[in-house]
Parts: sequence; structure tokens; C-alpha cells
Amino acid sequence: MNRLLYSLLLYLLSPLLLLYLTLRASRSADYRGRWAERFGLATLQPCDLLIHSVSMGETLAALPLIRAILARKPGIRITVTTTSPTGSAEVVKALGAQVQHCYLPFDLSWCVARFLRALNASELIIMETELWPNLIHLAKVRGMKVQLANARLSAKSAASYHKWHRLTGPMLTSIDRIAVQTQIEAERFQALGVAAQRIAICGSLKFDLHIDESRREQARQLRQQWGRDRDPVWVAGSVHPGEFAAVLAAHKALLTRFPQALLIFVPRHPEQFAAAAEAIVEAGLSLARRSAKDMPVPGVQVLLGDTMGELLTWYGVASIYQGAAFVGGTLIHSGGHNPLEPAAMGLPVALGPNHWDFTEISKLLQQAGNLTLVQDGEALGELLSLWFTDEPARATAGVAGLAVVEQNRGALEKQLSWLSQE
Repeated sequence: MNRLLYSLLLYLLSPLLLLYLTLRASRSADYRGRWAERFGLATLQPCDLLIHSVSMGETLAALPLIRAILARKPGIRITVTTTSPTGSAEVVKALGAQVQHCYLPFDLSWCVARFLRALNASELIIMETELWPNLIHLAKVRGMKVQLANARLSAKSAASYHKWHRLTGPMLTSIDRIAVQTQIEAERFQALGVAAQRIAICGSLKFDLHIDESRREQARQLRQQWGRDRDPVWVAGSVHPGEFAAVLAAHKALLTRFPQALLIFVPRHPEQFAAAAEAIVEAGLSLARRSAKDMPVPGVQVLLGDTMGELLTWYGVASIYQGAAFVGGTLIHSGGHNPLEPAAMGLPVALGPNHWDFTEISKLLQQAGNLTLVQDGEALGELLSLWFTDEPARATAGVAGLAVVEQNRGALEKQLSWLSQE
């Protein structure tokens, strides 16, 4: 399939995009507005630089880069796009009026062309591997410099790109510069036809994660309000449907050893908040909801984190309680989410077997002794019991994660240097 056939297919399927938005809107209020942005119809101000950061994880990685660019180029006009409400909320919260923000339009040619024309930017930086053929093609037609920052490419994604090479090949080879995270990812891009001189190995921006002191202070305040001094506390973050039962089973197993343990349960997507609450109640566990400002006082077994943008705060709370973390999207075939966030808070981390989106990072944390792989809810429950029974082992694992994060900092300067070259 080439790009023209891809574009034709998208046009034929465009009514399904409206159906998709309608279905998402029926499940989440965050999808009930701003549809004009999805089709490139929003009123926008011209800018110098367009940065696409996809969702929450990519946005958190992009923030140090965006702040550095703003500091080094006073007066630069930046537009930051995302595709998810969680990413959007993080941009607004972290950057406010410093940047212009909107959703990236669907990859329909007329939508993207109108969007790029309105912005009239000279440069496009895409975070990680959110590659859209029409976006990149039309940016190059306009003479824009197109670069890929913090690029990652799993073996699975590389195989998919190879399969659709007639579509992806011209797209990849038109990118001016790619800042990859690891050597193996550089080799994968080269195998897909990208010239070696267009690639630089810079490490992962995720290691340059900055945790604002306000997060830690909020965590300390929450502990004081809750009144749970010595209870074990653990976080299941970015949990997907298909993992709910396993996570809750692990907590029930932990409760047999530690009856006062608290699970902070954070679903990945807002539209799953109601289903998560129902699953917790059906499991026979006592529930407090963050959205209702419920306090997980002693006796409450699960706090549902059904608000947006607080996951780092929950990891901070668990670290104060000398807790632990499980990162979701890994007990199902999803690819997982970033384990560095809990590691950077000093927590030992558990992942399921499906973490291919973070293979290299997970390997570093595992080799250091911070991260443990579990196959199912039963294994997760056993691991949690071990950590909370053996405090020295739990503490050692937490310190190991902090060391990995600190040792691998520096990607920001490398990527800035590489991407700023003419």
C-alpha cells in the first residue's frame, strides 16, 4: 500500500471516525468537545515549531525538552499537539499559556493540510514513534524540517513497518533527523532504509524526568490526612481492562498477610473509571474514590484514582509509606507503560510479561534489581507479600531504581544538541 491508496482508504473510512468519537464521547466527557480540532478546523495562531507528544507518557517525556527550547529561544512560538485527553490535560497543566495547544487532526490529507497551513511552522518535532504518513509528507511539501525525538522502535513495530514498506519507507526516509534511545533501535531504523548519518543515539528523555517538589509535598499532606501510619500501600498504575481482576486478586492475597494494606488503583483511561469501581465492589473490597474526595481512612482497602494527572502523586504517596508499584498494560497484549516513573520515586516495580514498548528501560531496571516480572495476579500477590515482609529487600530494590534513573540522565542535552543542528 502506498500513501495515495492509504489516503483514499482513510477517506472511505472517515464516517467511522465520527462513530469512533461518538462512542468515546458516550463513555468519557473528555471526548464530547473539541471535535473541530480533530478535523483541522480549529482557529489557530501561526507558530515557529510544532511538537507532537501523543498522550500522557510522551508529554511527560517532552516537557523537559519543551522547557529547554523555550529557555534557549526566548520568543519562540510553539504549538504542542496530543491525541488523548490525558496528554492534553498535562500540556495545559504544565505549560499553560507558554505554548499553544490543540489535538492533532486525523491523518486525512485535507485536515492535515489546513492544520499545517494555519500554523505555518518551519519545524516539526514528533515524540517517540507517532508517525503519520500524510502529516510527514505534507510537512515536507511545505518545506518543514521534520525530526523524531526520543525515538523508540520495538521489534514488533519494526516488523510492521517492514511489512508495509511501500507506505512507511518513503515516510521514514524523509525524516531529517532521528534521536533514538538505544543502539538496537538505531539498527532497526537503518534496516528500514534510514541513512545512518540521520540517526544519533541519545538515550531516553524519560530518564530526565523531573518530579516537581509540589508532587512530593502533596503526597506528604495526603499521608497526614489519611491517618494510616504503618499500613502497606502499593499502586497499580495505568491499569487496563483485562488486568482489573488480576490486580484485585493480588490485593486480596496481600490482605490475608497484611489486613490493613491499601491499594491505590489507577485505570489508564478515564472512561474505565466506572468499570473499575464496579470491579472493586464486586471483588468484595471496600472502596474510596478520589473524585468524590473520599479519604482512605484505616479500614478502606482500595482507593480508586479516578482523576486525571495524579499518577505521579500516587507513586509519591506509596514511596512515603515505603510501598511498591505495578505498572499496567503488561498483563495484556498492550506493550506496557513507563516503569521509570515509580522507579524515580524510589519504589520497587513489578511488570507483566508484555512490556515491549519499554524493553530496554525494563531490562536496565531488572538487571539493577529494581524491577521484577510477574506472569499473573497470583505471582504479583506473592511478590507484594515478599516486599512487605522483607523490608531490607524492598528498600534495596527501591534504591536500585533511583540509581538507574540517575546514572542514565543526560539525554536532554544530547537530543537538544542533535536536533538543533542545521
